[in-house]
Amino acid sequence: MIRHYVLFKFKPGVSWDDPRAQEAERTAAKVGGEVPELREWTVGRNISTRPIAHDFVVVGLLDDMEAVERYLVHPFHQEAIAAWREISDWVIADVEE
Repeated sequence: MIRHYVLFKFKPGVSWDDPRAQEAERTAAKVGGEVPELREWTVGRNISTRPIAHDFVVVGLLDDMEAVERYLVHPFHQEAIAAWREISDWVIADVEE
C-alpha cells in the first residue's frame, strides 16, 4: 500500500478568503469519490500558525505505485491540480505502508 501525501502552501497574496482557494478546497474534497484507485482520501485545512506550516493537505491510500500513476493522470485529479496550481506550490511524499 502507498500513502500519498500532498501539502499545499498558498502563493503570496492568497488566503482562505480568496474564492479560488475555496473552490480548490471543494474540488480536492471530491477527488476521493471520483478517482477509483483511491482506497482512502482525507483533506483538510492546516490549523497550525507556525511559519513553516503549509495551508492544506490531502492524504490518499492506494494499492501500489501503478495505482498512484493512474491516479495522477485521472481527469478529475488533473482538474483539481489545475485549481491548486494557480494559487499554491506543493510538496509530496509517497510512503510504503
